[in-house]
Amino acid sequence: MKTLTIEVEDNFMNDFLNFVGTCKDKIKITKDKNLEYDSYFYARQEELQQIRDDIKSGKIETLSQEQYDQEMEQFFADLKKQNAS
Repeated sequence: MKTLTIEVEDNFMNDFLNFVGTCKDKIKITKDKNLEYDSYFYARQEELQQIRDDIKSGKIETLSQEQYDQEMEQFFADLKKQNAS
């Protein structure tokens, strides 16, 4: 048995399911649980993989925990100043 992922255009879904129904003894259809919980799961996964690749290649700079903490402290201090005025 082999597993495939098939993308079907919305307006063709009924026709596709009718076609597959004619072969139901040879084809098993299951819902993707990732998509049941989050319809953008694979798009988000692809985006995160790209970010990860960009970090590894040096295209995106990451901060150390210390740098992050300092920048967040400054950010909140600036917010307090803005709210005070």
